[in-house]
Amino acid sequence: MIKNTQPISQRPLSISELFYSIQGESTYAGLPCVFIRLAGCNLRCHYCDARYTYEEAHAAMALEVILSFVEGYPDALVEITGGEPLLQENVLPLMAELVARKRTVLLETNGSLPIDTVPPEVIVIMDIKTPDSGSADSLAAGNIGAAKARNEHISGSCEIKFVLTGKDDYIWARDLVKEHALHTSCPTLFSPVKNELSPADLAAWILQDQLAVRLQLQLHTLIWPHLSRGV
Repeated sequence: MIKNTQPISQRPLSISELFYSIQGESTYAGLPCVFIRLAGCNLRCHYCDARYTYEEAHAAMALEVILSFVEGYPDALVEITGGEPLLQENVLPLMAELVARKRTVLLETNGSLPIDTVPPEVIVIMDIKTPDSGSADSLAAGNIGAAKARNEHISGSCEIKFVLTGKDDYIWARDLVKEHALHTSCPTLFSPVKNELSPADLAAWILQDQLAVRLQLQLHTLIWPHLSRGV
């Protein structure tokens, strides 16, 4: 095997798609956002809505090309998502450069890889996988502590998300939130899987348990229900 001696910052990123849309999730939902969707994922959650990131062809893009696209929308948020973006080590120079350009950057990650290498100015959205996802054992050791530490350093720099398919998932997530007092240290969001869990049922459980979490619906799926990508 020939070792790649090219500096990380000069290596291309594997990109599934670049697009400009409305942010549909997190506490930033509703804001215009540039999305950088990286290809590849190390998990296979049964409800995944972005299988094309690991099932279909991707493009190799230089850092300069990606930044040029982002600069076309100078006032928008920037979200780096996937797939799982932290699988590509050259995502780190991309984040660093976006921060240097004074952009507000969100990183959507499945929590299976350590987040302590992510620049502190980047807002990490960590999706902790529940049992019904099929990937509940994927959370990297130390990531809950790292999430809390990020918020102690910069308030709001890490949000926790749980995607739920039913009552068992809800109970599992609820107990984890209480065990680690996540809601007191990180914005914590509970999101129902479309067509599997009724938002009304999830709302009722949250209210019954007086759980201080945010109920989150995917805004983009409500605006563009007929589209599965590019939104």
